[in-house]
Amino acid sequence: MDKTLAWLWLADAVGSACQNARDLLALYPDPEALYEALRAGREAPPYFLSDHAAAQLCDTTPFDYEERLDHCLLTGVEIITPDDAAYPDRLRDLPDMPLVLYVTGESACLNGHRYVGMVGTRRPSAYGRQAAFDLSLEMAKQGAVIVSGLADGLDSEGHRAAVEAGTPTVAFLGTAIDTTYPAANVKLRQRIEKGGGAVCSEYPPGYQGKQKGTFLARNRLIAGLSEVLCVAEARIRSGTLNTVSHAESLGRPVLAVPGSIYSAQSQGTNELLRSGRAGVLCQAADVLACMGVESESTAPEQLAFAVEQTSPDAQAVYAALGPTPKGVDELAAATGLSASRVLAACTELELYGGAQSQPGRRYVALKNIELS
Repeated sequence: MDKTLAWLWLADAVGSACQNARDLLALYPDPEALYEALRAGREAPPYFLSDHAAAQLCDTTPFDYEERLDHCLLTGVEIITPDDAAYPDRLRDLPDMPLVLYVTGESACLNGHRYVGMVGTRRPSAYGRQAAFDLSLEMAKQGAVIVSGLADGLDSEGHRAAVEAGTPTVAFLGTAIDTTYPAANVKLRQRIEKGGGAVCSEYPPGYQGKQKGTFLARNRLIAGLSEVLCVAEARIRSGTLNTVSHAESLGRPVLAVPGSIYSAQSQGTNELLRSGRAGVLCQAADVLACMGVESESTAPEQLAFAVEQTSPDAQAVYAALGPTPKGVDELAAATGLSASRVLAACTELELYGGAQSQPGRRYVALKNIELS
């Protein structure tokens, strides 16, 4: 028997995100041996499994999965199990570790690199998109593998930045491995796969099983593979904060990009900062330092600021700033922007190194500086 069949049999029986997966493997590291023991009546299904899982172990056999195995081989879907060298070592820490991962692209990128999670809202502001992209781009240029979920919004920005940097990136799906959601990301997925990255799922081709909770289940894999989890922009109640909870339970550091106090998209990130659940993320060096990696960026590059790379609001606010601190109301009057837009622009300028906050919600401009 091909042992992969036994892994497919076991994984399908217990389902994704099985809370006792690691305990199960501690008792039965060889699923083929477990099948033989159950068939011979020498063993009963593990007591901690659900009735449904126990019944499926007894009612099905590994040979029922031959068609799936053949289909994956023919369509280029790699099946990775815990006894494969390609299995991500960082996921072995999870009590609900996946017993099978379906992978397209290059599974070699799942080990041997430094991994940074980049997550956030699916409906970001222009500021959030820019922050996620720029931070991911710089980290990818420094060799970090960006990990995310290929969703709309900030997940996509992280992956796009990594692809542009020519660095592998890893996407975990909440759908069948042969389904790209949203469909608009098909081309991005192809670029990930062709660029040495990997797209992974716990769900086989053509999966038609339980749909509820699959995206929340994949969040633990994003957190698990990541050494640091970065949140670019998030609402108070969101799947992003579910990923944060997984990172916290695994002891992974969390960093968050500060945002405008008037922006609903930044309420979640600002609350993470206010409550001390996350450290401040303003530049890629913050993440690299958290991982104990020294940034290769030179001082002139870090201090360089090009206002034309910022949003129109930020450009207008920057033009009104000077060496003397100015408050939000004064800037709003000078630019014709609302206070909330001024605050968002000031935060953007701080991120890019074009402005510095002073006490009392006042700001000064920082000009380009070149060090000799």
